[in-house]
Amino acid sequence: MANETAPEPAPAMPPETAPLLVLQNVYLKDCSYEAPLGPRLDGNWNPQINLDLQSNSRVLSADLREVVLTVTVSAKQNEATIFLVEVKQAGSFMIRNLNENDLKRAISTVCPSVLFPYARAVVSQLVTQGGFPQFLLPPVNFEALYAANQGQAAPALTN
Repeated sequence: MANETAPEPAPAMPPETAPLLVLQNVYLKDCSYEAPLGPRLDGNWNPQINLDLQSNSRVLSADLREVVLTVTVSAKQNEATIFLVEVKQAGSFMIRNLNENDLKRAISTVCPSVLFPYARAVVSQLVTQGGFPQFLLPPVNFEALYAANQGQAAPALTN
């Protein structure tokens, strides 16, 4: 009886008015891979890589949103397309009690940051299965991208 320990108290649930952002589910919504010439290359492997990122969201229910991160990667060498990959990585997020600015920032930065590693893995797997050398996308700073977009969207006020 001396070795018995008291049960640990259950973690406190946040109050209903506290801001909340919780990942509910991650899933691959769509993907596409094209390699017009297959892995046959003339010369050295030195492609020009183009990376395009887009995200969007839609309301699923009162507190649930789907966020989709679209990652498009194209590789060209000597003006010939080597491969083109598009991955739409999605997640459902419970989001509650965020003001409009915080909600916009969360959907544009936090959610894509959560989804990006999954999309990165799918892109790498598709390229490798296509017969090309291993390809890893570099890390992306979605906070910096968001800040840059906000700077462009705001009109410059100078006198």
